[in-house]
Amino acid sequence: MNRIDAAIAIVIRGQKVLICQRKADDTFGNLWEFPGGKQEEGETLEQCLARELREELAIEARPIARLPVVEHDYPHVLIRLHPFICAHSRGEPQHLECQASQWIDPHQLTEFEFPPANEGLIRQTIAFLMTSALPSASP
Repeated sequence: MNRIDAAIAIVIRGQKVLICQRKADDTFGNLWEFPGGKQEEGETLEQCLARELREELAIEARPIARLPVVEHDYPHVLIRLHPFICAHSRGEPQHLECQASQWIDPHQLTEFEFPPANEGLIRQTIAFLMTSALPSASP
């Protein structure tokens, strides 16, 4: 079975978290997700994170914490999500690879429809953000 390792950016600005809506014609079209994507050969997860944020949204963010890896078995692939809590550092999101984005309160994450692999990740994210002291502003 194929396995995909993906770096996921849970980007925080103030008390808000960034989510993106997948393009309608993508797999899981119109569903919401955290920005990120597939790790390329020879790339660290941190490099992957920075590249994906640049390619998808033209923003920069600094990883400040790692959450546990989330594995999900889809019928055709095993996906391993490597989530990072990131502090937003530069740029306003541009929709280069998604059709929309929103800065929302962490407790609102459950109000949006995400792909199945994200269920555990959303629970972890809410728990982490509700119990952690986050940097209040970009440096």
